[in-house]
Amino acid sequence: MDAKHAIELGKKHAAVMVDLKFVDLIGKWQHTSVPFHRLSLDAFEDGFGFDGSSIRGFQPINQSDMLLIPDATTAVMDPFTKHPTLSLICTVQDTITRQNYSRDPRQIALKAEAYLMSTGYADTAFFGPEAEFFIFDDVRFDVKGHEAFYAVDSVEAHWNSGRDEGPNLSHKIRAKEGYFPVPPQDTQMDLRTEICLEMEKVGIEVEVSHHEVATAGQGEIDMRYDSLLKCADKLMWFKSIVKNVAYRNGKTATFMPKPLYGDNGNGMHCHQSLWKDGKPLFAGDSYAGLSEMALYYIGGILKHAHALAALTNPTTNSYRRLVPGYEAPVNLAYSSRNRSAAIRISTYSPSPKSRRLELRFPDPSTNPYLAFSAMLMAGLDGIQNKIDPGQPLDKDIYSLSAEELKDVPRMPASLEQSLDALEADHDFLLKGDVFTKDAIEMWLDYKREHEVQASRLRPTPFEYHLYYDI
Repeated sequence: MDAKHAIELGKKHAAVMVDLKFVDLIGKWQHTSVPFHRLSLDAFEDGFGFDGSSIRGFQPINQSDMLLIPDATTAVMDPFTKHPTLSLICTVQDTITRQNYSRDPRQIALKAEAYLMSTGYADTAFFGPEAEFFIFDDVRFDVKGHEAFYAVDSVEAHWNSGRDEGPNLSHKIRAKEGYFPVPPQDTQMDLRTEICLEMEKVGIEVEVSHHEVATAGQGEIDMRYDSLLKCADKLMWFKSIVKNVAYRNGKTATFMPKPLYGDNGNGMHCHQSLWKDGKPLFAGDSYAGLSEMALYYIGGILKHAHALAALTNPTTNSYRRLVPGYEAPVNLAYSSRNRSAAIRISTYSPSPKSRRLELRFPDPSTNPYLAFSAMLMAGLDGIQNKIDPGQPLDKDIYSLSAEELKDVPRMPASLEQSLDALEADHDFLLKGDVFTKDAIEMWLDYKREHEVQASRLRPTPFEYHLYYDI
């Protein structure tokens, strides 16, 4: 869709407003709206001004004037506004130089796709994320200098089996037994279907919808794979749709990696493959039907996994999920079919077009533009330098002894460790000016100051449980 057709779409639906969406460095959608009559053909070139000084990871206040440049190809009618509103996803430019802004995550994704083309290896990187989420009935939390708590509740949670609900109709889901139960245990079938219908309204093709492993309303809805930038755009829409549908049904949704103790957290397995001229490049006659290129791509991912973690698992809460022996794969190995490996090779279909790798350690707290771009850059580094991924590990990793695991590298154990790894290993991200040093430095500074250090300073309720009587 070009600018002319984007405007025509708005007119067709009698749009009265245009919603201009963009993403901050950390990965949250921001927006501002203008009357529809302001959306001229020139506006797609000239942009709309805004103050970038209040956006996380953007400009300081003395350089705050910035421009939002609408991308006409993203035009859809917003499914949640009361008044007809045309939605456009934007990139960010500097008002003086009119250069693309180096800390705009969407610009980074655009540069990643351009760099892929420049290598000559492939022309398209496809991504297919599986972003899990929880939909709760009630969430309360507070953090003060003298008190802190959180309380989460769900009508289908096992801890409510003895509560007087007037009446309690039972059919609760036990911890770790939420995978594929039918109603009445699965209380959110209709709600997930409502989410699917809204996804289709904004052009997202749904592949599957189901309850996930955890109790208390964990779900998964998978979208069909798409090219890197388009998939990142769709994932931002997906997260917004899940939250808004839950909200209008009197519930609340979260993509937080580990909101519950003692049950599974939210992962985001990322399927990925490279194509050229409409042909899949990861299919071959090597292990699990992979090509040599695919194996080198895996080698790059495994080599840079610690640095990638700072972008694919970018919160302190991410590392409550990445714990050895629990549900998330922390051992850096690859395998066919084996879901205990960090990288799984799908065997659902023998078709060359389905040959791909599934990276299993990312979670949905990530900024998809940064995470997808970083994974692609790591894989390309593996191809360029012919990085051998080593031998596959086809055993159940969770059942291996300490002796058997001693030579298998693991994911970082904390956000602090992953940030240190990114600081030490990021040259592969700088190729083609995809990531810039100032973007990486701002990411490191923000995460260390606002998350790592802020968390380190605060006692937790569990520390009272452990230490109050010492």
